[in-house]
Amino acid sequence: MRIVAPSILSADFGNLERDIKMVDRSAAEWVHIDVMDGVFVPNISFGFPVMKPVRKATPKVLDVHLMIVEPEKYVRRFVEAGADYVTFHHEACADPHATIAEIHAAGAKAGVSIKPATPAEAIFDYLAELDMVLVMSVEPGFGGQSFIPESLDKVRALRKEIDKKGYNCLIEIDGGISVKNAREVYDAGVDVIVAGSSVFSAESPADMISEILNA
Repeated sequence: MRIVAPSILSADFGNLERDIKMVDRSAAEWVHIDVMDGVFVPNISFGFPVMKPVRKATPKVLDVHLMIVEPEKYVRRFVEAGADYVTFHHEACADPHATIAEIHAAGAKAGVSIKPATPAEAIFDYLAELDMVLVMSVEPGFGGQSFIPESLDKVRALRKEIDKKGYNCLIEIDGGISVKNAREVYDAGVDVIVAGSSVFSAESPADMISEILNA
């Protein structure tokens, strides 16, 4: 499977509807929404007020990445605001099993994300419960960082475990992905590529989405 999920963190917020409509017309199947609280990561982005107009602007899958502490307190509200996938951080959650169950009970698909320093094996115990794993290939919190090549070792480890056990779990990667390294990322076993700066800084973002998809 190949899916590109443009991250609206890199969009032009003065023309957000325009950029969402561009994604809607493009080959991208998902829209990636980064939610940051200034506590778990050293930056603040946006929350429920932005979710609603994004949901109104496109029927595509809304892929919400919570970079926040105590995500279990907020998952239901994000689902109510239109999230199709809700991904929380392994490092920010005291009870991943309960949070996954809460996401599913709210009617969304559940994902867990791991930071660059967290080994893939840290989440093996609850892979069976997940719909997606998000491997951060940069430090979460800021766009425009350089890709960490060692992230692909974690992707390969996850791909091997998922395939061996027959789990129905996608692998997503986020950070420093462009048309230059997309093929290598897909070959490692990734299903979903999050692309922010590389898409929205391109002369033709829609063409760039297609190039990444078909790398």
